[in-house]
Amino acid sequence: MTEKELIKGCIREDRYYQQELFKLYAGKMLVVCLRYARHEMEAEDILQDSFIKIFDNISKFEFKGSFEGWIRRIVINTALKHYSKKSFKQEQIGVDAHPDFPLEPDAYAHLNEEELLNLIAKLPDGYKVVFNLYAIEGYSHKEISDMLGIQESTSRSQLVKARKMLQAMIFDLQKIAV
Repeated sequence: MTEKELIKGCIREDRYYQQELFKLYAGKMLVVCLRYARHEMEAEDILQDSFIKIFDNISKFEFKGSFEGWIRRIVINTALKHYSKKSFKQEQIGVDAHPDFPLEPDAYAHLNEEELLNLIAKLPDGYKVVFNLYAIEGYSHKEISDMLGIQESTSRSQLVKARKMLQAMIFDLQKIAV
């Protein structure tokens, strides 16, 4: 079945096509949700809410650009909306007290993707969201500020603090490995 047939079946609200769409994209989009959630159950809730929005709005897809990109945008926006409802969104952890850590040049090379994503998941939510949007999703600070309703300077500051915190975590791992 083609992507166009799949989409048209979902527009007709045919359960078979909806199920096929879910099977095709749920795994990839759960990975996106996990980057913004505090735990797996929260990620699954975000994924479910996202697919409800996808099915409710699929008739608005104009067959221009990537369908997967359109889905990803809905998932990210749903995750950000979920994040904005949380009382911990203002959570701040000061990293300024940590000096710059001298890392071995190949310290990052020893981390695999899963280990790096686990470190990112340990960041405070504000840092994690900005880091994910900027470093992984590729949004600019202007776009992030518009999405989150914050100043561009806040986005930059959160990114710098996230990077410092990640650097400290990698330094700690490096010490343990030695």
